[in-house]
Amino acid sequence: MEKGYRIFVAGRQTLMGAALLRELERQGYTHLVGGSGNEPELTDADAVGKFFERTRPEFVFMAGGKSGGIGANRKYPAELMLDNLLGECHVIQNGYRWGAKKLLYLASSCSYPRLCPQPMRVESLLTGPLEPTSEAYAVAKIAGIKLCEAFRQQYGASFVSVIPANPFGPGDDFRPEEAHVIAALIRRLHEAKGRGQESVEIWGTGNPRREFVFADDLADACIFVMNKYEGTEPINVGGGMDLSIRELAVMIRDVVGYRGELRFDSTKPDGMPCKMLESTRLHEMGWRARTPFRSALAATYEWFLKAEQERASPAQCAKR
Repeated sequence: MEKGYRIFVAGRQTLMGAALLRELERQGYTHLVGGSGNEPELTDADAVGKFFERTRPEFVFMAGGKSGGIGANRKYPAELMLDNLLGECHVIQNGYRWGAKKLLYLASSCSYPRLCPQPMRVESLLTGPLEPTSEAYAVAKIAGIKLCEAFRQQYGASFVSVIPANPFGPGDDFRPEEAHVIAALIRRLHEAKGRGQESVEIWGTGNPRREFVFADDLADACIFVMNKYEGTEPINVGGGMDLSIRELAVMIRDVVGYRGELRFDSTKPDGMPCKMLESTRLHEMGWRARTPFRSALAATYEWFLKAEQERASPAQCAKR
């Protein structure tokens, strides 16, 4: 992927789309198509087709599609599934139709079975039932993986899939109903600190373990994979840091500066009991996450504070 090639990041408004654009620019890639409001609505087949016909991207990163935490997955399963299915079908099909040299599809660790042996290996895909709270979303992400494999099998297309650990970072969705666990905890503990609350309630037992990857590191890994990986199987991208939700909450409490008690509500769902990725293949190729986990949490909280200040400023001006 040479610096001047036409590159399209589908889903530039998502956490990972924005991170990919930052990292591509940082690494000196100069011809990024679809900017300045020109990205098509990915669920619109006609719009996506016309965009590809007009721009002819040579390399495509498919990072689009709605996502959310347990609450969003339980409340909006049809919306999450349909948005991801439509977007991936349109982008992958048009990537092939208009001659993309290579396409990278960003999947999800939700694609693995609920009781998958740990750490999770790609051989375990489709070997057992999925986590019920995220099943609809997971099925859509699995479909994207299999569609890439089908285009490779039938047409010889150089389409690859990346399965990341739980991503987080600047640009994450911090809305209470939509947020994944790190963003949700940052908002909840920040607001509790501001209100002087003595305690904060957190869904679940706190026992499930998760592996996380900083969005900027994951973007770097995706560019690395685009340049160096040609395998037919998906490739895992783990951040190398796994911890329980309880341990995570304590660490975020420290970053935020909240001093109250953390109370875990075991009547609420935990989600998958454990999600850690087997990333040996990527590590043997020479890639490692570069950002210490606590530093990544601090950078995410700093971005959240700035975003909150910017959001509040128009309202303050209106009052004046």
